[in-house]
Amino acid sequence: MMSEIQVHTIARQMLEKHGFAAIAQAAQQAQACEGRGEAEEAKEWRHIADAMKIMKGPHQS
Repeated sequence: MMSEIQVHTIARQMLEKHGFAAIAQAAQQAQACEGRGEAEEAKEWRHIADAMKIMKGPHQS
């Protein structure tokens, strides 16, 4: 399981590289992991997506 620091580091890097499309990419990764039966990895990708949503803030679309 990833630490909170790792989650937030990955989330920040993905946002910097891909913008807010990174949230959708993380969600797609989670679905792909679930499809392969990798529940723990899917949970981590959802955690990353949630961290990106927080970083995005309430004032962005």
